Amino acid sequence: MQSPTLHLSPSRRRFVITAAMLGWFGLAVQLYLILWGRWIDHASLVGGLVRFCSFFTVVTNTLVAVALSCALIDRHSAGYRFFRSPVVCAGITTSIILVSLAYNLLLRHLWTPQGWQWIADELLHDVMPLLFLGYWLFLVPKGLLKPRHVLMWMLYPVVYFGYLLLRGNAFGDYLYPFLDIGTLGVAKALTNALGVLAGFLGIGLVVLMIDRVLGRKAQG
Repeated sequence: MQSPTLHLSPSRRRFVITAAMLGWFGLAVQLYLILWGRWIDHASLVGGLVRFCSFFTVVTNTLVAVALSCALIDRHSAGYRFFRSPVVCAGITTSIILVSLAYNLLLRHLWTPQGWQWIADELLHDVMPLLFLGYWLFLVPKGLLKPRHVLMWMLYPVVYFGYLLLRGNAFGDYLYPFLDIGTLGVAKALTNALGVLAGFLGIGLVVLMIDRVLGRKAQG
């Protein structure tokens, strides 16, 4: 898995630094809000931390922030190489685009966040997807993706959905209303899950196509 060190110009480095800082800031604000809410309700803070780490949005934005941070540090350990890999970055791009599309199409109309919650909401669902898409488009090497990589990326949402269903069955909390088996029933919830997976596959194929086009242009 190729993972070249990125040689960033000063302006591009500032872009990546800003994007990474915004990513970590958005995650920190969301974590604070969840833990503060648990504190006010006299609920377990550990349970709040587990809940925070259970959201697909949070996990994917964490991958985004880590990948951006690794791009800034010239180290060659396995972890840094992994998150600088064009294949991994393309998979994260696919996942964060899914986060934005799923939220804006399926969830945004369900609530109206205010104050700091609005800031975290916009950062994690709109700002970071655009910033990481820009990072992938303009800074990550192209022409290395294969169709099998799209199938490899699908392991991430498949494993996540499996975890979500097990968690929901154990605690009665499915986190996302369109996957709530208790309310929707098994058939409808699984249909929705398959629809999201189909969306992920579609995004992945578009990412693959863009990679090939830009890769040919770079070689030509």
